[in-house]
Amino acid sequence: MKYFFFLFFLTFNLFSEAQTVGEDFESNTINRWEEDDSEMDTSFNNPYKEEINTSNKVLKYSDIGGQYANVRFNTSQNFDFSTKNTFSLKIYVAGDDVQGNQENQISLKLQNGTEYEPWVRQTEIIKPITLNAWQVVTFDFLNDFTKGAIYPLDRTDFNRVVLQVNGENNTDTVIAYIDDFTFYQSPPKDNNTGEDPVFDNLVWSDEFDGSGAIDSDKWFHQIYPIIDGVSWANKEIQHYTNRIDNSFLENGSLNIVAKKESHTYNNVTKKYTSARLNSKFAFKYGKVVIKAKMPLGAGTFPALWMLGQNIKETGGYWRDTHGTTPWPACGEIDIIEHWGTNQDYVASAMHNPSSSGNTVNKGGRRILNASTQFHIYTLDWNANRMVFSVDGIVHYIYNPENKNSANWPYIAPQYLLFNVAILPTVTSSFSQSAMEIDYVRVYQESTASSASFSSEELKIYPNPIQDTLTLKTQNEFIGAKASIYSITGSKVSSFSIEETTQVLDCTHLKKGIYFLKVASKTKVVTFKLIKK
Repeated sequence: MKYFFFLFFLTFNLFSEAQTVGEDFESNTINRWEEDDSEMDTSFNNPYKEEINTSNKVLKYSDIGGQYANVRFNTSQNFDFSTKNTFSLKIYVAGDDVQGNQENQISLKLQNGTEYEPWVRQTEIIKPITLNAWQVVTFDFLNDFTKGAIYPLDRTDFNRVVLQVNGENNTDTVIAYIDDFTFYQSPPKDNNTGEDPVFDNLVWSDEFDGSGAIDSDKWFHQIYPIIDGVSWANKEIQHYTNRIDNSFLENGSLNIVAKKESHTYNNVTKKYTSARLNSKFAFKYGKVVIKAKMPLGAGTFPALWMLGQNIKETGGYWRDTHGTTPWPACGEIDIIEHWGTNQDYVASAMHNPSSSGNTVNKGGRRILNASTQFHIYTLDWNANRMVFSVDGIVHYIYNPENKNSANWPYIAPQYLLFNVAILPTVTSSFSQSAMEIDYVRVYQESTASSASFSSEELKIYPNPIQDTLTLKTQNEFIGAKASIYSITGSKVSSFSIEETTQVLDCTHLKKGIYFLKVASKTKVVTFKLIKK
């Protein structure tokens, strides 16, 4: 939800004209697919519309027992791996559609289709797959091509893509459904380590269970207009409220409802209401995963986004404790935005002193059923880059080459904002519509000990906690200092470990996520606790 509103109408193209290899199988296929020792249908009705793939059409791949079964296509121009190097696809294999004892896997092979025996010098990546679920599989030929294959960046003659499910040299059968085949540039690796950090530790979340009011320990209603106490940015025409009418929990989801209704606040009357939530949690670096459904209607402008915790913004949760920096110097990260006037187009953007308002730092794509089906919106943020994806498919990477305060103020914590704005383009027939959010989860790197640590040295149980937590330790941690922190970093309690088996009373802890930090003379260990 950037501060200066822009509308753009962009026909999404996954691929450059020089290498048009993308495929969603919804209409006429871009590439001429062929099969070997198999059968296929490139416009098959999706039999498993769920979670990350609600597309209507998919490619049906049937290995009917052919020894070298595959599907493939040729490109008109050879691949240039100096600009792009990663393929991605979605695949579904039902357990009932597999016969034999082959490994459940899919391989992507690159070949020179003009050679007499193109498989002799092919490059291949093999990836495992799970059964009975749609999943996104990526093939990164820059970093994880199959050992022993010819390094693809040394080749300029690849012009054929081959897909093969459950291997070759066998007569077993399998049926697979394939969709959203893409080709894009791999996210760059972290500059300091040469590898991307693994964000696998859940540090904060809201599953939005229950009903009624939202969790006030996690969220703050921002209702005071930021422009002279009268208006919001982008010429938005709504009042944000803290009423349960505009934001509430129901059926396991957060509902942010924009309504057409007269409402007076701060001596100003407006014709629309909605809600704008600030998270009471801020963090630096990690992965944000949000499962959400957009509202419907021309003039609706929903956003899942972030601002620097240090922003001096009127009425914001963090202003009084951290507000030192104006927008856009604080940095803004738009994880996803959607416009009712451009239905099903979702976009991500960056705003900072180098480019803000109608920023040049943006990317997006068209998806199906943005307002009628849930989709997974993800931001992966480390010290080197931001990667934005929808349902596992990357649509934008922000990675300025020479980072400075103008283009990369993202070296400080940011907090989450969820809202639905109403723009002057709203139609007269609009009455109300909701953005539904099933969950939001923030992951960071797992906390490492300062020295090697064995789980036998210090055990905690049960976890999740009910009323008590037991610590069982060896002599290494006798006398160690321990503290429990809330998800926002506030210290809840401190104590010393005095016995090999010590029981803590946890009845004072509210339901949620906490961290237990134990520090001996030689080691520091952190545990994540869940209080039920």
